[in-house]
Amino acid sequence: MITKTHALWRKEEYTYPVTGDFVPNLVTYVHEDDEIRPALIVVPGGGYILVSPTEGEIVAKAFYDKGCNVFVLTYTTNLLQRTPFKLQPLKDLSQAVRFVRKQAREFRIDPEKVAICGFSAGGHLCGSLAVHHDAEALQPVSPEYEGVSNRPDAVILCYPVISSGEYAHQGSFKALLGPEATAEELAYMSLEKQVSRRTPPVFLWHTATDEAVPVENSLLFAKACKENGVPFELHVFGNGRHGLSLANRQWASGEYGRDYTMQQVYEALQYLIDHRMELPPPYDQIGPVPEGADARQVVNQFQSRFAHLRQPDDGIAIWPELAHQWLKKIFALQDADG
Repeated sequence: MITKTHALWRKEEYTYPVTGDFVPNLVTYVHEDDEIRPALIVVPGGGYILVSPTEGEIVAKAFYDKGCNVFVLTYTTNLLQRTPFKLQPLKDLSQAVRFVRKQAREFRIDPEKVAICGFSAGGHLCGSLAVHHDAEALQPVSPEYEGVSNRPDAVILCYPVISSGEYAHQGSFKALLGPEATAEELAYMSLEKQVSRRTPPVFLWHTATDEAVPVENSLLFAKACKENGVPFELHVFGNGRHGLSLANRQWASGEYGRDYTMQQVYEALQYLIDHRMELPPPYDQIGPVPEGADARQVVNQFQSRFAHLRQPDDGIAIWPELAHQWLKKIFALQDADG
């Protein structure tokens, strides 16, 4: 397995104000043989305030084992929520798709078989690219990407944030657009209103009892796909909490793999700790920071509160295989269409 980190932007191209040296990036999980394979870009969730490691490397390796060359995107997030980033995460994902396609030979991927897979707020990000890929704001910023498409060939949405309406996950939209978002901005990011015939095929899964992002988000998007002639597949599992990732025993035991997706959070928290400033939600819940603690210890202390909630579910853990079989069908149909 070839694992490398690739920055998506040059320093002068990336202007969002972050603490530290973070630049959005892709981490590769590429087979060492010469076989040309489908590409899958994994986009973890985290309410647009972090990029969760629970949906990063562990997911990448699962789809690597199914024969894909996989890439995990760490996109811009907004832990401190001082500056709404509007379209910046979407620009990061758009650039990631172009980057993978442009480097198709190096990564040994088929540039016409590039899929994206997003979780929760990462699902909103993937859904946003699915419906807005041809937006003027997403045109290449560098001449080297002229003519390289940012349209994904297939989209996998896992318990996605979709709607800014009645069933919205308010925290995601606040982090993305700020507390004073206009009606136009909210409508633009309410993805069930933006589906068109240019939207690529979509695979969705959700649980009926999701307490954070109601299942209606996936139902609304599936309905919009149906109305616009977009191929889709929807799986609703009867029970399960939000944020199930692979829903298997490895996930339940906390063995997610490396936590590189947390760079922005660690750098922001460390700055606050070093300057004895208050921590932002949700990390303020741990109370005073122990003397000598660092950002990683703060995050681990917070996450330990939820370890008892992680329970494997064999019925839900079948979703990666369902998604993989769906991808094979979609790509086979595309091959048949020429």
